[in-house]
Amino acid sequence: MMSAERLTLDASELAGDYQLRTRLIHGPGVLSQLGELARSLGARRALLVTDPGIVAAGHAGRGHAYLENAGLDVLLFAGARENPTTADVERGVESAAGFAPDLIVGLGGGSSMDCAKGINFILTNGGQMRDYWGVDKATRPMLPLIAVPTTSGTGSEMQSFALISDAETHVKIACGVKNTCAKIAVLDPELTVTQPPSVTALTGIDALSHAIETFVSTKKTLLSRMYSREAFRLLSHSFEMVLQEPTNLSARSAMQMGACLAGMAIESSMLGAAHALANPLTAKFGTAHGQAVGLMLPHVVRYNAEQFEPEYQLLMQSFAAPQRRRASEHPNKPSGSAELADWLVSVLRLAGLATELRGLHVTADHVSDLAAAAAPQWTGTFNPRKVDAEVLGRLYHRAL
Repeated sequence: MMSAERLTLDASELAGDYQLRTRLIHGPGVLSQLGELARSLGARRALLVTDPGIVAAGHAGRGHAYLENAGLDVLLFAGARENPTTADVERGVESAAGFAPDLIVGLGGGSSMDCAKGINFILTNGGQMRDYWGVDKATRPMLPLIAVPTTSGTGSEMQSFALISDAETHVKIACGVKNTCAKIAVLDPELTVTQPPSVTALTGIDALSHAIETFVSTKKTLLSRMYSREAFRLLSHSFEMVLQEPTNLSARSAMQMGACLAGMAIESSMLGAAHALANPLTAKFGTAHGQAVGLMLPHVVRYNAEQFEPEYQLLMQSFAAPQRRRASEHPNKPSGSAELADWLVSVLRLAGLATELRGLHVTADHVSDLAAAAAPQWTGTFNPRKVDAEVLGRLYHRAL
């Protein structure tokens, strides 16, 4: 039986700054509006930030043409990489230095959009990315940004933070200031159809982790929970579909909007222990973020549920995965956190991803160092149930 007291929102959850800073445009084919949207911001010179894969897929060429056809001068920087580093940002700044853009367009996955934000910091405020680690460290106005996601994962198009890895230490630097937010986000699900299956899987898992962790975080608000819950509904309904039917545009559209809403939830509610556990796996083993966070998330759900089971039961009221519709055939099927954790493991398997750390060449000998690296991660501080190095070590052991 769910506790009514547990599900009551207190005053802190009703409070918050609810100003929406980004205009959101969503639908098949809306990339064609990119040029006129850029002109609506008064732009004449656009820096287009993307990655080699997006260039190869033809999306960068189309975006470039739409901007040029609207009368803009365009400089292409295709040097964004997965988990962009301070070195990637520096190369982008050097590329744009003589061009003097008055608009930045981030076209690609979260990496391209974060790289675009990082370039924006340095072009407008100078210095290095380390100078802006934290919140509100940049004081000068930023260039307007148009974000065009080609994946359904990070939700970076709706966030004020740039996540950039230090090229030397591999530590992720989170740099946040409100005017880093995109002025316009252009969500065209047609752009996501060309993703390799592995990218669809990894970004989809990431988006799911955002919806789940934001729903239970200590900083959740009334509005963020609305975003989280609807994101979870859309993502749980569509994720298996896009894995099995990659050209299903309706499912692609739902995934893209779900990832976007989860990104909006992060803006006020932050994340949790699964992300704290995932980051050292990426830094030390080169594990893709979606793989790392997806593998650890079921263990975090089970750990949190020992004290917060009603929260997961409430979230699971929005669970829309296809097998949920067959639940009446299995009246003894577990519900709440158990059903959620089991389902997450099942979609990892469906996506061909590892479900145990041993599959990533992580052994018990690595756990102590991983836990020590996970403990100071800022995302863990927002987990609903307290975590420290000892607890995080136990979660790594459970995942072996």
